[in-house]
Amino acid sequence: MSEPENTFPLNSETSIPAVGFGTYLISNDDAEAAICSAITAGYRHIDTASGYGNEETVGAGLRKGLNAHGLSRADIFVTAKLWPGNPAWGEAPKTGAQTIEECNASLSRLGLDYVDLYLIHAPYGGDMRLEQWRALLSLQASGKARSVGVSNFNESHLDEIAAAGLPMPDANQIELHPWSQKPSLLAHMAKHDIAPIAYSSLVPLSTWRTEPGQDSAKTDEMRADGANFKGMAAKYGVSEAQLLLRWGVQNGYAVLPKSLNADRMRDNINLFSFSIDESDMAQMSTMDRGDGVAWASGDPSK
Repeated sequence: MSEPENTFPLNSETSIPAVGFGTYLISNDDAEAAICSAITAGYRHIDTASGYGNEETVGAGLRKGLNAHGLSRADIFVTAKLWPGNPAWGEAPKTGAQTIEECNASLSRLGLDYVDLYLIHAPYGGDMRLEQWRALLSLQASGKARSVGVSNFNESHLDEIAAAGLPMPDANQIELHPWSQKPSLLAHMAKHDIAPIAYSSLVPLSTWRTEPGQDSAKTDEMRADGANFKGMAAKYGVSEAQLLLRWGVQNGYAVLPKSLNADRMRDNINLFSFSIDESDMAQMSTMDRGDGVAWASGDPSK
């Protein structure tokens, strides 16, 4: 049976809502109210991570939102992430046992018995990457994670899992937008039935990181491309953000917009009342500028 447009399959048991609410850089002062407001706006997919430092308040917001709307735990999809340790920052990569402990700690902070998706946040584990991945498979087998995956992994990182003869990730959460389309990585993921989840979908917004010192990652070529989105959005009677998010969903990627503004929250989930026509999708396909601006996954050999 095919999935409805507003969800994408992760495995035989689990589907991910196409639009999730991202919690990166949402402070503990704001997180509880933001998550509750997101649930009120219709979000049924919340994305967080231990590295964000807000799991307890995200969990409080989940409980508040579910209670306010008479929803059960099964009505909401929650993604959490393992911070694997980064030797470049003086951190030892986590062992398999520490990975299990970290997931249990995240569940405790969130106030949940399980998460719907648990990800390795980045490929920083080096020699411990496969041990961390085996631990995630164990978490899935135990029911503490309904699906498991990775984030910021490139082709060589995925090949490492395949070469070890291990089950492949259900998903890879990566930066995806018209300026960073990653066709080779996406084709490689498709061969292994690894679902793409897009973050930083709104990097091309003309208003993205416009404060002094924030926009250094954008090239002049990117800024010129950015003007195109305004015209396209006006054509469909939607915001630039809606256009960019719709581009992701239309390509088959779950997207993770974030806003503390209730009106924008509602706009960002309203992506199914329009579709981008073939000519505009074709034009957007010519805008790829490479690996992206929001994250560097480090030396893939490590």
